Amino acid sequence: MPALDLCSHAETALAALVDVMNQETTLLRAGHLREAGKLTPDKARLAQDYVTLARTIQRQSARLAAEAPEALTRLRSGHESLATQMAENLRVLATAKTVTEDVLTDVARMVGQQNRTRTYGTGGQVSADPAASARGLAINRAL
Repeated sequence: MPALDLCSHAETALAALVDVMNQETTLLRAGHLREAGKLTPDKARLAQDYVTLARTIQRQSARLAAEAPEALTRLRSGHESLATQMAENLRVLATAKTVTEDVLTDVARMVGQQNRTRTYGTGGQVSADPAASARGLAINRAL
């Protein structure tokens, strides 16, 4: 494949990947987890396409540097932009995961309190059975 065509395909794949990651990050920040999840298949496909092209470019870097140095420089700059976007995306994903786990833990605690006995024991304290906490509550940690 001609050097400029290869670089052009890679730039297009890179721009699309950065765009979909930006959309996902924006949706996650707004708390729209379901909508963000719908972008996952596109993100995975675009990432696979970009990685395939990046490996090809890496193998042919000497030829590309000679035939299309400006395009190669643009790709390197775009790759740095992708790295920045990925770091931000991962930071937002980690925050969303932590918030979700905290909410689910609070819900489980509240459900467990509803099942707790309301009588006093011999020591004058309300006895709590930790095994009764959150019966029947399932948490999906797939996020």
